[in-house]
Amino acid sequence: QVQLAESGGGLVQAGGSLRLSCAASGRTASSYSMGWFRQAPGKEREFVGAVSWSGWIEYGDSVKGRFTVSRDNAKNTVYLQMNSLKPEDTAVYYCAARNGQIITADSKEYDTWGQGTQVTVSS
Repeated sequence: QVQLAESGGGLVQAGGSLRLSCAASGRTASSYSMGWFRQAPGKEREFVGAVSWSGWIEYGDSVKGRFTVSRDNAKNTVYLQMNSLKPEDTAVYYCAARNGQIITADSKEYDTWGQGTQVTVSS
């Protein structure tokens, strides 16, 4: 079983940047595919991006060109670099793990979730 812990959230002005980290611990953490999701108050959980253990990456349409997902398998850590932040990016951001090589935007396919970290973008 993998355990996940996010960090790096906070308050930033529109146009600014933040980097979120998701540290994975547990057996064979590096073989998992990792996803980032976010959820704003009153809204559905939204796919942000995901990276397979081999480095294949996909992004949600609303963040393409602004956010970058990466992973460091040696550190069992996944990152979400967020640039050109907008007030509509305000949400709780979650990382999630899925056993296997296939990445997906479907949150139901992920087995393990972190506790979430708040990102607030002021206008």
